[in-house]
Amino acid sequence: MVEMRKEQSKMEDFLINKDKNKRVEIIKIIADSREVNSKVINELSKLGAIIELKILECGDFIVSDKIIIERKTSEDFCSSIIDGRLFEQAKKMKEYYEKPILLIEGNPLSTERNLNPKAIMGAISSLITDFNLSLVYTRDFFESALFIFSLAKREQIIEKREPKIRSEKKPLSLTALQEYLVAGLPNVNVKIARRLLEKFKTVEKVFTASEEELKKVDGIGDKISKKIRKVLTAEYLPEKTD
Repeated sequence: MVEMRKEQSKMEDFLINKDKNKRVEIIKIIADSREVNSKVINELSKLGAIIELKILECGDFIVSDKIIIERKTSEDFCSSIIDGRLFEQAKKMKEYYEKPILLIEGNPLSTERNLNPKAIMGAISSLITDFNLSLVYTRDFFESALFIFSLAKREQIIEKREPKIRSEKKPLSLTALQEYLVAGLPNVNVKIARRLLEKFKTVEKVFTASEEELKKVDGIGDKISKKIRKVLTAEYLPEKTD
């Protein structure tokens, strides 16, 4: 406990002007209104942050126009894997912000949920590879607040970026657009789409590949390759509407 407090004091030294015992700069953080009674909000206020409570469509804390943070306790993290909320939240954050972050407070491998470690690691792997999320782990609400505050300070004081609620989806990069197009093929998810693009290099070459060529890609067998070729070569027939 003594060592932990020493580490916390070191971080506070970074965040506080020790000469005058005052904050060097004013830091503003937009927080979801459902976090109003959380200990993290209380600690952020103690650190000197100005908290603006808003109803957020995704995420819990916005520290700049490009960074949003979803905070989950280890118990909530496991629960969100089970009910599927985790990936829906990750998808929304990725759509609106350039750098979405998932902050996990506590150890998800040691909870009352007793979730299979393989399921937890699988979810973490998917968040990193499929949703391009950055993951941060803290031991408690105090460390969570220190991380959020230090990140907000860097963005606002050094990078001169203000917190902003984004209502428009960020434009897709060329790479993301290519993955999106290929992932629209039957039974093709983002992982398989990336494998296809890595092998064939262009969307056009993926779309013109033969069944035999497609089957050389991990995750694609006879059934999927046939479905892909059928969709790509079948004549378009408009459905009749009443």
